[in-house]
Amino acid sequence: MDRLVAVHQVFEGDITGRALLIFPEERSLELVRAVAGPDHSLEDIIDLEQEALAETGNIILNSCLATIANLLRRSLRVSLPEVIRGTGTDFFNLAPPPLPGEVVLFLYINFTVKDNDITGYIAMLMDMPSLAVLKGLLCEFIERIGGTDK
Repeated sequence: MDRLVAVHQVFEGDITGRALLIFPEERSLELVRAVAGPDHSLEDIIDLEQEALAETGNIILNSCLATIANLLRRSLRVSLPEVIRGTGTDFFNLAPPPLPGEVVLFLYINFTVKDNDITGYIAMLMDMPSLAVLKGLLCEFIERIGGTDK
């Protein structure tokens, strides 16, 4: 199985779940080099990897979650980022383990960082009650921005 690296954060509020920024492990050093700049040696990049991945993931995930919260006029509390490595199955069995009926919302994103194409995924895991709240909040948002055609 292909190894992956992810930045994991838990979010809480009207909707609760976890968000993961996931990309292939073999691209992690390339992402760190793109963020840190080309003047660093491979040894420096390896030393910076955990911190740079955590901070990059924190910025991306917090931006996504803050945008969602702002558009829905809600607030979310977000945990500190945690860098994890493993397979896709490992990421979806983090403690506490998923409950029956948990839902995964996948968003495919394509990063372009300093002329480097780095492809990754954002996954949001939510239980059914949170998904029901999200559905209601999205309905409110759609009505607010454009009304409904009946």
